Amino acid sequence: MKLLFCCMGNICRSPMAEGLFRHLAENAGFGDVVFVDSAGTHANFPDAPPDPRAQKAMAELGIDISGQRARAVRRADFERFDLVLAMDGHNFDTLRYICPKQHVHKIVRMLDYAPRLGTRSLPDPFHADDAAFIEVREMLEAATAGLLEALRPNLAAG
Repeated sequence: MKLLFCCMGNICRSPMAEGLFRHLAENAGFGDVVFVDSAGTHANFPDAPPDPRAQKAMAELGIDISGQRARAVRRADFERFDLVLAMDGHNFDTLRYICPKQHVHKIVRMLDYAPRLGTRSLPDPFHADDAAFIEVREMLEAATAGLLEALRPNLAAG
């Protein structure tokens, strides 16, 4: 199973989602059957590491995302990945616009895996303070846990 997490710049939300899901999958024993990556719809910071505030928020959970590097979504990603997870409505619409029609069904909203949050759009913390990164991390914790549960039967089948 191959998952691509997407936000705008690929330095805040999507690297956090990538790190969280990888951590959950490995701890659940699925590290060898799932591949995760992240990318940005506008990737204005090519090859940049995640925002230091995102790294700090993840480090508080013992998850190191410092080795990740920002990149732009490529058309080939839609063929390569089984699911493309958009962080907000703008990312969702942009992904659907650039995606080849035969792969549009692979694009889903990340927060659809955390319906109890009552929103489908993860706020962009880039122009906010450290507390916004913690809020986003907490929302992503709920969503990645929901995603893992939804995928568990497929992952267990190997």
